[in-house]
Amino acid sequence: MDNWIVLALALVLALASFALLVVLVLRKPPAQDSLRIELLAASERIERELRREIGESSRGNRAELAQSLSAFQETLVLMQKSLAETLTLQLQSLGESNARRMSEVRATLEGQLNLLQQSNAAKLDEMRMTVDEKLQSTLEARLGESFRQVAERLEQVHQGLGQMHNLAQGVGDLQRVLTNVKTRGIFGEVQLEALLEQVLTGDQYARQVETKPGSNQRVDFAVRFPGRSDGGAPVWLPIDAKFPREDYERLVDAHERVDAAAAEAAARALEARIRTEARTICESYLAPPHTTDFAILFLPIESLYAEVLRRPGLMDRIQRDHRVTLAGPTTLLAMLNSLQMGFRTLALEQQASEVWKVLGAVKTEFERYGEWVVKIREQVQRASETLDKAETRTRQMRRALKVVEALPEAEAQALLPAEENGDEPEV
Repeated sequence: MDNWIVLALALVLALASFALLVVLVLRKPPAQDSLRIELLAASERIERELRREIGESSRGNRAELAQSLSAFQETLVLMQKSLAETLTLQLQSLGESNARRMSEVRATLEGQLNLLQQSNAAKLDEMRMTVDEKLQSTLEARLGESFRQVAERLEQVHQGLGQMHNLAQGVGDLQRVLTNVKTRGIFGEVQLEALLEQVLTGDQYARQVETKPGSNQRVDFAVRFPGRSDGGAPVWLPIDAKFPREDYERLVDAHERVDAAAAEAAARALEARIRTEARTICESYLAPPHTTDFAILFLPIESLYAEVLRRPGLMDRIQRDHRVTLAGPTTLLAMLNSLQMGFRTLALEQQASEVWKVLGAVKTEFERYGEWVVKIREQVQRASETLDKAETRTRQMRRALKVVEALPEAEAQALLPAEENGDEPEV
Protein backbone atom coordinates (compact mmCIF):
# COMPACT_ATOMS: atom_id res chain seq x y z
CA MET A 1 0.00 0.00 0.00
CA ASP A 2 2.93 2.40 0.81
CA ASN A 3 4.51 1.68 -2.59
CA TRP A 4 1.25 2.62 -4.26
CA ILE A 5 1.23 5.96 -2.41
CA VAL A 6 4.84 6.72 -3.40
CA LEU A 7 4.19 5.91 -7.00
CA ALA A 8 1.10 8.07 -7.03
CA LEU A 9 3.00 11.06 -5.60
CA ALA A 10 5.81 10.56 -8.11
CA LEU A 11 3.36 10.38 -10.92
CA VAL A 12 1.67 13.56 -9.79
CA LEU A 13 5.00 15.45 -9.53
CA ALA A 14 6.09 14.22 -12.94
CA LEU A 15 2.86 15.27 -14.52
CA ALA A 16 3.09 18.69 -12.86
CA SER A 17 6.67 19.16 -14.11
CA PHE A 18 5.71 18.07 -17.57
CA ALA A 19 2.79 20.46 -17.62
CA LEU A 20 5.04 23.31 -16.46
CA LEU A 21 7.59 22.60 -19.16
CA VAL A 22 4.91 22.45 -21.78
CA VAL A 23 3.61 25.83 -20.69
CA LEU A 24 7.08 27.38 -20.70
CA VAL A 25 7.87 25.98 -24.10
CA LEU A 26 4.65 27.18 -25.60
CA ARG A 27 5.38 30.70 -24.33
CA LYS A 28 8.95 30.82 -25.93
CA PRO A 29 9.45 32.20 -29.42
CA PRO A 30 9.75 29.84 -32.38
CA ALA A 31 13.50 30.29 -32.52
CA GLN A 32 13.99 27.96 -29.63
CA ASP A 33 12.60 24.76 -31.29
CA SER A 34 15.64 22.68 -30.36
CA LEU A 35 15.11 23.32 -26.69
CA ARG A 36 11.47 22.36 -27.04
CA ILE A 37 12.44 19.11 -28.70
CA GLU A 38 14.88 18.28 -25.91
CA LEU A 39 12.20 18.99 -23.30
CA LEU A 40 9.76 16.74 -25.08
CA ALA A 41 12.34 13.95 -25.22
CA ALA A 42 13.06 14.38 -21.53
CA SER A 43 9.38 14.21 -20.70
CA GLU A 44 9.01 11.01 -22.74
CA ARG A 45 11.95 9.44 -20.86
CA ILE A 46 10.38 10.44 -17.58
CA GLU A 47 7.07 8.96 -18.69
CA ARG A 48 8.72 5.68 -19.69
CA GLU A 49 10.54 5.46 -16.37
CA LEU A 50 7.30 6.14 -14.51
CA ARG A 51 5.46 3.45 -16.48
CA ARG A 52 8.24 0.93 -15.81
CA GLU A 53 8.26 1.69 -12.09
CA ILE A 54 4.44 1.53 -11.96
CA GLY A 55 4.45 -1.90 -13.75
CA GLU A 56 7.07 -3.30 -11.38
CA SER A 57 5.16 -1.98 -8.39
CA SER A 58 1.89 -3.52 -9.72
CA ARG A 59 3.53 -6.93 -10.18
CA GLY A 60 4.83 -6.80 -6.60
CA ASN A 61 1.44 -5.79 -5.30
CA ARG A 62 -0.29 -8.63 -7.22
CA ALA A 63 2.14 -11.20 -5.80
CA GLU A 64 1.59 -9.85 -2.29
CA LEU A 65 -2.20 -9.90 -2.80
CA ALA A 66 -2.07 -13.53 -4.05
CA GLN A 67 -0.09 -14.55 -0.97
CA SER A 68 -2.63 -12.78 1.28
CA LEU A 69 -5.57 -14.52 -0.47
CA SER A 70 -3.86 -17.93 -0.13
CA ALA A 71 -3.30 -17.37 3.57
CA PHE A 72 -6.93 -16.26 3.99
CA GLN A 73 -8.20 -19.37 2.20
CA GLU A 74 -6.11 -21.63 4.42
CA THR A 75 -7.46 -19.83 7.49
CA LEU A 76 -11.06 -20.17 6.17
CA VAL A 77 -10.60 -23.94 5.58
CA LEU A 78 -9.26 -24.37 9.11
CA MET A 79 -12.25 -22.41 10.50
CA GLN A 80 -14.71 -24.57 8.49
CA LYS A 81 -13.15 -27.78 9.79
CA SER A 82 -13.27 -26.49 13.34
CA LEU A 83 -16.89 -25.34 12.96
CA ALA A 84 -17.92 -28.72 11.42
CA GLU A 85 -16.30 -30.62 14.25
CA THR A 86 -18.02 -28.38 16.81
CA LEU A 87 -21.44 -28.76 15.14
CA THR A 88 -21.01 -32.55 14.90
CA LEU A 89 -20.21 -32.81 18.59
CA GLN A 90 -23.19 -30.59 19.50
CA LEU A 91 -25.58 -32.60 17.25
CA GLN A 92 -24.41 -35.88 18.77
CA SER A 93 -24.93 -34.49 22.24
CA LEU A 94 -28.40 -33.15 21.31
CA GLY A 95 -29.38 -36.51 19.73
CA GLU A 96 -28.32 -38.42 22.83
CA SER A 97 -30.24 -35.97 25.01
CA ASN A 98 -33.39 -36.30 22.87
CA ALA A 99 -33.09 -40.10 22.87
CA ARG A 100 -32.90 -40.10 26.67
CA ARG A 101 -35.93 -37.80 26.92
CA MET A 102 -37.97 -39.90 24.44
CA SER A 103 -37.11 -43.04 26.39
CA GLU A 104 -38.26 -41.39 29.59
CA VAL A 105 -41.49 -40.15 27.93
CA ARG A 106 -42.12 -43.60 26.43
CA ALA A 107 -41.60 -45.27 29.79
CA THR A 108 -43.97 -42.79 31.46
CA LEU A 109 -46.65 -43.31 28.78
CA GLU A 110 -46.32 -47.07 28.93
CA GLY A 111 -46.81 -46.97 32.68
CA GLN A 112 -49.87 -44.73 32.37
CA LEU A 113 -51.31 -46.91 29.56
CA ASN A 114 -50.82 -50.03 31.64
CA LEU A 115 -52.72 -48.39 34.48
CA LEU A 116 -55.50 -47.36 32.09
CA GLN A 117 -55.68 -50.86 30.61
CA GLN A 118 -55.93 -52.45 34.03
CA SER A 119 -58.65 -50.01 35.10
CA ASN A 120 -60.57 -50.48 31.83
CA ALA A 121 -60.27 -54.25 32.09
CA ALA A 122 -61.76 -54.13 35.57
CA LYS A 123 -64.63 -51.90 34.44
CA LEU A 124 -65.28 -54.08 31.40
CA ASP A 125 -65.39 -57.16 33.60
CA GLU A 126 -67.98 -55.48 35.79
CA MET A 127 -70.02 -54.46 32.73
CA ARG A 128 -69.72 -57.95 31.27
CA MET A 129 -70.95 -59.54 34.48
CA THR A 130 -73.91 -57.14 34.66
CA VAL A 131 -74.80 -57.64 31.01
CA ASP A 132 -74.42 -61.41 31.30
CA GLU A 133 -76.77 -61.49 34.26
CA LYS A 134 -79.38 -59.39 32.45
CA LEU A 135 -79.01 -61.36 29.24
CA GLN A 136 -79.23 -64.68 31.05
CA SER A 137 -82.44 -63.79 32.81
CA THR A 138 -83.95 -62.22 29.71
CA LEU A 139 -82.83 -65.12 27.52
CA GLU A 140 -84.31 -67.69 29.84
CA ALA A 141 -87.62 -65.84 29.91
CA ARG A 142 -87.67 -65.36 26.15
CA LEU A 143 -86.66 -68.95 25.42
CA GLY A 144 -89.34 -70.26 27.72
CA GLU A 145 -91.95 -68.11 26.06
CA SER A 146 -90.66 -69.02 22.58
CA PHE A 147 -90.75 -72.74 23.34
CA ARG A 148 -94.27 -72.41 24.64
CA GLN A 149 -95.37 -70.55 21.51
CA VAL A 150 -93.61 -73.08 19.27
CA ALA A 151 -95.37 -75.91 21.02
CA GLU A 152 -98.71 -74.15 20.56
CA ARG A 153 -97.94 -73.48 16.89
CA LEU A 154 -96.95 -77.11 16.33
CA GLU A 155 -100.19 -78.21 17.88
CA GLN A 156 -102.08 -75.84 15.60
CA VAL A 157 -100.10 -77.10 12.59
CA HIS A 158 -100.97 -80.67 13.54
CA GLN A 159 -104.62 -79.77 13.74
CA GLY A 160 -104.36 -77.90 10.43
CA LEU A 161 -102.81 -80.92 8.76
CA GLY A 162 -105.73 -83.00 9.90
CA GLN A 163 -108.14 -80.41 8.53
CA MET A 164 -106.22 -80.27 5.25
CA HIS A 165 -106.46 -84.06 4.99
CA ASN A 166 -110.19 -83.85 5.42
CA LEU A 167 -110.31 -80.99 2.92
CA ALA A 168 -108.36 -83.02 0.36
CA GLN A 169 -110.86 -85.80 0.65
CA GLY A 170 -113.69 -83.42 -0.28
CA VAL A 171 -111.93 -81.77 -3.27
CA GLY A 172 -113.36 -84.31 -5.67
CA ASP A 173 -116.85 -83.80 -4.32
CA LEU A 174 -116.41 -80.03 -4.62
CA GLN A 175 -115.30 -80.38 -8.25
CA ARG A 176 -118.40 -82.36 -9.04
CA VAL A 177 -120.55 -79.79 -7.26
CA LEU A 178 -119.07 -76.90 -9.21
CA THR A 179 -119.96 -78.44 -12.56
CA ASN A 180 -123.62 -77.62 -11.91
CA VAL A 181 -124.66 -74.00 -12.62
CA LYS A 182 -127.10 -73.82 -9.73
CA THR A 183 -124.59 -75.39 -7.38
CA ARG A 184 -121.94 -72.82 -8.42
CA GLY A 185 -124.32 -70.05 -7.45
CA ILE A 186 -124.92 -71.74 -4.14
CA PHE A 187 -121.13 -72.01 -3.64
CA GLY A 188 -120.72 -68.25 -4.07
CA GLU A 189 -123.66 -67.54 -1.76
CA VAL A 190 -122.33 -69.91 0.90
CA GLN A 191 -118.93 -68.24 0.87
CA LEU A 192 -120.52 -64.79 0.95
CA GLU A 193 -122.75 -65.79 3.85
CA ALA A 194 -119.71 -67.17 5.73
CA LEU A 195 -117.92 -63.83 5.40
CA LEU A 196 -121.00 -61.91 6.53
CA GLU A 197 -121.45 -64.16 9.54
CA GLN A 198 -117.77 -63.79 10.41
CA VAL A 199 -117.89 -59.99 10.57
CA LEU A 200 -121.49 -58.78 11.04
CA THR A 201 -124.23 -59.73 13.46
CA GLY A 202 -127.50 -61.32 12.34
CA ASP A 203 -129.50 -58.07 12.50
CA GLN A 204 -126.97 -56.15 10.40
CA TYR A 205 -127.66 -58.05 7.15
CA ALA A 206 -130.46 -60.06 5.50
CA ARG A 207 -130.80 -62.74 2.84
CA GLN A 208 -132.95 -62.71 -0.32
CA VAL A 209 -134.03 -59.08 0.06
CA GLU A 210 -136.19 -57.19 -2.44
CA THR A 211 -134.15 -53.99 -2.41
CA LYS A 212 -136.04 -52.40 -5.34
CA PRO A 213 -139.72 -52.10 -4.38
CA GLY A 214 -142.12 -53.75 -6.88
CA SER A 215 -139.36 -55.35 -8.96
CA ASN A 216 -139.86 -58.85 -7.56
CA GLN A 217 -136.04 -59.23 -7.81
CA ARG A 218 -134.26 -60.48 -4.72
CA VAL A 219 -130.56 -60.00 -4.14
CA ASP A 220 -128.48 -62.73 -2.48
CA PHE A 221 -127.58 -60.62 0.57
CA ALA A 222 -127.97 -57.01 1.66
CA VAL A 223 -126.39 -55.09 4.53
CA ARG A 224 -128.89 -53.16 6.64
CA PHE A 225 -128.10 -49.51 7.43
CA PRO A 226 -130.20 -47.41 9.78
CA GLY A 227 -132.59 -45.19 7.81
CA ARG A 228 -132.95 -41.44 8.11
CA SER A 229 -136.72 -41.38 7.35
CA ASP A 230 -139.45 -40.89 9.95
CA GLY A 231 -140.73 -44.42 9.47
CA GLY A 232 -137.33 -45.88 10.29
CA ALA A 233 -137.14 -47.97 7.08
CA PRO A 234 -133.61 -49.33 6.57
CA VAL A 235 -131.28 -48.53 3.68
CA TRP A 236 -129.89 -51.64 1.96
CA LEU A 237 -126.46 -52.28 0.45
CA PRO A 238 -126.96 -55.04 -2.20
CA ILE A 239 -124.26 -57.75 -2.42
CA ASP A 240 -124.63 -60.36 -5.16
CA ALA A 241 -122.29 -63.34 -5.70
CA LYS A 242 -121.28 -64.36 -9.24
CA PHE A 243 -118.99 -67.19 -10.39
CA PRO A 244 -118.37 -67.31 -14.20
CA ARG A 245 -116.58 -70.66 -13.98
CA GLU A 246 -116.45 -71.54 -17.73
CA ASP A 247 -114.87 -68.26 -18.79
CA TYR A 248 -112.38 -68.40 -15.94
CA GLU A 249 -111.36 -72.01 -16.66
CA ARG A 250 -110.82 -71.18 -20.35
CA LEU A 251 -108.55 -68.31 -19.33
CA VAL A 252 -106.55 -70.47 -16.90
CA ASP A 253 -106.20 -73.22 -19.50
CA ALA A 254 -104.90 -70.73 -22.09
CA HIS A 255 -102.31 -69.43 -19.61
CA GLU A 256 -101.15 -72.96 -18.86
CA ARG A 257 -100.77 -73.70 -22.57
CA VAL A 258 -98.94 -70.39 -23.08
CA ASP A 259 -101.41 -69.49 -25.81
CA ALA A 260 -101.47 -65.69 -25.91
CA ALA A 261 -104.27 -65.42 -28.47
CA ALA A 262 -106.55 -67.83 -26.60
CA ALA A 263 -105.75 -66.12 -23.31
CA GLU A 264 -106.66 -62.70 -24.73
CA ALA A 265 -109.93 -64.06 -26.18
CA ALA A 266 -110.86 -65.74 -22.89
CA ALA A 267 -110.02 -62.53 -20.99
CA ARG A 268 -112.28 -60.47 -23.28
CA ALA A 269 -115.10 -63.01 -22.80
CA LEU A 270 -114.64 -62.83 -19.02
CA GLU A 271 -114.70 -59.02 -19.18
CA ALA A 272 -117.95 -59.07 -21.19
CA ARG A 273 -119.50 -61.48 -18.70
CA ILE A 274 -118.56 -59.27 -15.73
CA ARG A 275 -120.00 -56.18 -17.46
CA THR A 276 -123.26 -58.03 -18.14
CA GLU A 277 -123.56 -59.13 -14.52
CA ALA A 278 -122.82 -55.58 -13.29
CA ARG A 279 -125.50 -54.12 -15.55
CA THR A 280 -128.02 -56.70 -14.31
CA ILE A 281 -127.23 -55.87 -10.66
CA CYS A 282 -127.62 -52.15 -11.35
CA GLU A 283 -130.98 -52.58 -13.09
CA SER A 284 -132.42 -55.14 -10.66
CA TYR A 285 -131.22 -54.12 -7.18
CA LEU A 286 -130.29 -50.40 -7.03
CA ALA A 287 -133.11 -48.00 -6.11
CA PRO A 288 -131.96 -45.01 -4.02
CA PRO A 289 -133.07 -43.89 -1.44
CA HIS A 290 -134.24 -47.41 -0.57
CA THR A 291 -130.70 -48.65 -1.30
CA THR A 292 -127.26 -47.17 -1.30
CA ASP A 293 -125.99 -45.50 -4.46
CA PHE A 294 -123.80 -48.51 -5.28
CA ALA A 295 -123.86 -52.31 -5.07
CA ILE A 296 -121.15 -54.98 -4.64
CA LEU A 297 -120.43 -57.78 -7.11
CA PHE A 298 -118.74 -60.56 -5.13
CA LEU A 299 -116.31 -62.93 -6.90
CA PRO A 300 -115.74 -65.93 -4.58
CA ILE A 301 -112.20 -66.80 -5.79
CA GLU A 302 -109.17 -64.52 -5.34
CA SER A 303 -107.54 -65.64 -8.60
CA LEU A 304 -110.73 -64.81 -10.52
CA TYR A 305 -110.84 -61.37 -8.86
CA ALA A 306 -107.17 -60.82 -9.78
CA GLU A 307 -107.79 -61.71 -13.44
CA VAL A 308 -110.68 -59.23 -13.57
CA LEU A 309 -108.50 -56.50 -12.05
CA ARG A 310 -105.84 -57.15 -14.70
CA ARG A 311 -108.19 -55.89 -17.41
CA PRO A 312 -107.24 -52.22 -17.87
CA GLY A 313 -109.97 -49.76 -16.87
CA LEU A 314 -112.61 -52.46 -16.31
CA MET A 315 -113.25 -51.75 -12.65
CA ASP A 316 -113.40 -47.98 -13.18
CA ARG A 317 -115.87 -48.31 -16.08
CA ILE A 318 -118.14 -50.62 -14.09
CA GLN A 319 -118.15 -48.22 -11.14
CA ARG A 320 -118.78 -45.23 -13.38
CA ASP A 321 -121.38 -46.77 -15.75
CA HIS A 322 -123.24 -49.22 -13.50
CA ARG A 323 -122.37 -48.05 -9.96
CA VAL A 324 -121.12 -51.54 -9.03
CA THR A 325 -117.94 -52.28 -7.05
CA LEU A 326 -116.03 -55.53 -7.59
CA ALA A 327 -114.79 -57.43 -4.54
CA GLY A 328 -112.92 -60.65 -3.89
CA PRO A 329 -112.97 -62.52 -0.55
CA THR A 330 -110.16 -60.44 0.96
CA THR A 331 -111.49 -57.13 -0.38
CA LEU A 332 -115.02 -57.87 0.79
CA LEU A 333 -113.73 -58.84 4.20
CA ALA A 334 -111.95 -55.46 4.44
CA MET A 335 -115.15 -53.68 3.38
CA LEU A 336 -117.22 -55.55 5.93
CA ASN A 337 -114.68 -54.74 8.64
CA SER A 338 -114.98 -51.06 7.73
CA LEU A 339 -118.77 -51.32 7.90
CA GLN A 340 -118.51 -53.11 11.23
CA MET A 341 -116.40 -50.23 12.56
CA GLY A 342 -119.15 -47.86 11.42
CA PHE A 343 -121.76 -49.95 13.21
CA ARG A 344 -119.63 -49.93 16.32
CA THR A 345 -119.34 -46.17 16.12
CA LEU A 346 -123.12 -45.88 16.00
CA ALA A 347 -123.42 -48.24 18.93
CA LEU A 348 -120.93 -46.17 20.92
CA GLU A 349 -122.89 -43.02 20.19
CA GLN A 350 -126.06 -44.69 21.51
CA GLN A 351 -124.42 -46.20 24.56
CA ALA A 352 -122.22 -43.58 26.17
CA SER A 353 -121.78 -45.62 29.32
CA GLU A 354 -119.98 -48.32 27.38
CA VAL A 355 -117.61 -45.69 26.11
CA TRP A 356 -116.75 -44.64 29.64
CA LYS A 357 -116.07 -48.25 30.57
CA VAL A 358 -113.70 -48.61 27.66
CA LEU A 359 -111.95 -45.38 28.63
CA GLY A 360 -111.59 -46.63 32.19
CA ALA A 361 -109.99 -49.82 30.96
CA VAL A 362 -107.68 -47.79 28.75
CA LYS A 363 -106.72 -45.62 31.70
CA THR A 364 -105.86 -48.67 33.79
CA GLU A 365 -103.71 -50.09 31.01
CA PHE A 366 -102.06 -46.70 30.52
CA GLU A 367 -101.06 -46.49 34.19
CA ARG A 368 -99.58 -49.98 33.94
CA TYR A 369 -97.75 -48.87 30.81
CA GLY A 370 -96.35 -45.90 32.75
CA GLU A 371 -94.91 -48.27 35.36
CA TRP A 372 -93.27 -50.31 32.62
CA VAL A 373 -91.79 -47.14 31.12
CA VAL A 374 -90.29 -46.14 34.50
CA LYS A 375 -88.67 -49.55 34.91
CA ILE A 376 -87.26 -49.47 31.40
CA ARG A 377 -85.92 -45.94 31.95
CA GLU A 378 -84.09 -47.04 35.13
CA GLN A 379 -82.45 -49.93 33.32
CA VAL A 380 -81.44 -47.72 30.39
CA GLN A 381 -80.05 -45.09 32.78
CA ARG A 382 -77.84 -47.66 34.52
CA ALA A 383 -76.53 -48.90 31.20
CA SER A 384 -75.92 -45.29 30.08
CA GLU A 385 -73.88 -44.50 33.19
CA THR A 386 -71.65 -47.54 32.59
CA LEU A 387 -71.14 -46.54 28.96
CA ASP A 388 -70.27 -42.97 30.02
CA LYS A 389 -67.49 -44.31 32.23
CA ALA A 390 -66.09 -46.37 29.40
CA GLU A 391 -66.32 -43.37 27.05
CA THR A 392 -64.40 -41.22 29.58
CA ARG A 393 -61.54 -43.71 29.58
CA THR A 394 -61.54 -43.85 25.80
CA ARG A 395 -61.36 -40.05 25.44
CA GLN A 396 -58.45 -39.89 27.91
CA MET A 397 -56.47 -42.46 25.93
CA ARG A 398 -57.24 -40.66 22.66
CA ARG A 399 -56.08 -37.27 23.98
CA ALA A 400 -52.85 -38.77 25.31
CA LEU A 401 -51.98 -40.64 22.11
CA LYS A 402 -52.44 -37.56 19.90
CA VAL A 403 -49.42 -35.77 21.46
CA VAL A 404 -47.01 -38.64 22.14
CA GLU A 405 -44.32 -37.46 19.68
CA ALA A 406 -44.64 -33.72 20.30
CA LEU A 407 -44.84 -33.18 24.08
CA PRO A 408 -41.88 -33.23 26.47
CA GLU A 409 -41.88 -35.27 29.63
CA ALA A 410 -43.26 -32.55 31.90
CA GLU A 411 -46.38 -31.89 29.80
CA ALA A 412 -46.91 -35.62 29.25
CA GLN A 413 -46.95 -36.18 33.01
CA ALA A 414 -49.35 -33.25 33.41
CA LEU A 415 -51.77 -34.75 30.87
CA LEU A 416 -51.56 -38.29 32.28
CA PRO A 417 -51.17 -38.10 36.06
CA ALA A 418 -50.73 -41.39 37.89
CA GLU A 419 -54.06 -42.56 39.40
CA GLU A 420 -53.58 -44.13 42.79
CA ASN A 421 -57.19 -44.48 43.89
CA GLY A 422 -58.65 -45.48 40.45
CA ASP A 423 -61.08 -42.51 40.24
CA GLU A 424 -62.23 -41.52 36.75
CA PRO A 425 -60.70 -38.28 35.41
CA GLU A 426 -62.97 -35.36 34.86
CA VAL A 427 -63.88 -34.66 31.22
